[in-house]
Amino acid sequence: MRLVSLLAACALALAGPAAARDLTIAVDPDTDGLMEALQKTLVGPFTEATGRPAHLVPLTDTTPPPWDVAEVREAELQSGCAQGLFEKLDWPALGGRDRMLPQGASDCGLGAFLHSTVLVWDRDKFSAAPTWQDFWDVAKYPGKRGLFHGARGNLEIALLADGVAPGDVYSTLRGADGIDRAFRKLDQLKPYVQWWTPVTPPVQILGSGAVLMTSAPNAGVAAANRTGRRNFAIQWTGSLYAVDSWAIVKASPDLDDAKEFLRFAADPVRQAALLPLVAYGPLARGANDKLPPDLLAISPSAPANLANALHIDAAFWHDSGEKLEARFEEWLRH
Repeated sequence: MRLVSLLAACALALAGPAAARDLTIAVDPDTDGLMEALQKTLVGPFTEATGRPAHLVPLTDTTPPPWDVAEVREAELQSGCAQGLFEKLDWPALGGRDRMLPQGASDCGLGAFLHSTVLVWDRDKFSAAPTWQDFWDVAKYPGKRGLFHGARGNLEIALLADGVAPGDVYSTLRGADGIDRAFRKLDQLKPYVQWWTPVTPPVQILGSGAVLMTSAPNAGVAAANRTGRRNFAIQWTGSLYAVDSWAIVKASPDLDDAKEFLRFAADPVRQAALLPLVAYGPLARGANDKLPPDLLAISPSAPANLANALHIDAAFWHDSGEKLEARFEEWLRH
């Protein structure tokens, strides 16, 4: 896993002579605008409030270590915590686990934000409010569909479209016929799919009229509506969500400052401030309550939007992802 090698480099750097430096916070650079937004809403205010210098760096293998705090995905968090690469959190000192929604509190991670893959369409071209079942119904709603080029997420979506309840999706995938069932459902839609990637994002193909509806990251949809004056709509029922967390790198020489940063990052005011810039849902209790109705409607962690959502099972994809992605590519070729 990418993060393991990066943290191994961190450990080597931390084993060297200690040197005075700012608190260093590593953030995944894949999301456009995230680093700038976090600097504005979290890191800058942290330094202003505490007087403790801190700066952001991209979490890549070309960024010189060490780091003190890292923004990590769920599989990385689980693996890193099990391997002792992250500090176990002192939750009472952070205000208690109840300070966060359940999705945002784990042994080594404090929830930074929640993001979703959702069903999207253009209200200017399509007035219905489709579900994943409608997504498959090309007779009732003729036109191309957009799906991510990969197995992750699409197997879950296929089972949701086939009538599996969100709470039963992963038990079905782990069952004897679950994966075959998902691929059989994808077979039905395959001739009508335009596959999207980060290079050709879903809001681009939807905006061009190449597809009638598509799966898409919720933050990209919100950005297209905000900056591109689009009229894209989101179906939150059947959305798939994941959580990114803040984790403290083991043996950080700035452990006290790192802990203080996590306490600050759990402030519902700070978490709510991110959503207008990047539409990731806050995980601190009370943060959604601070949003006006228009922003609450696009928050993937708002109670109404999470009510019928599916939490992506990071452990399932960690264990089976390589095999399933290979099968998906083979399926595409035939």
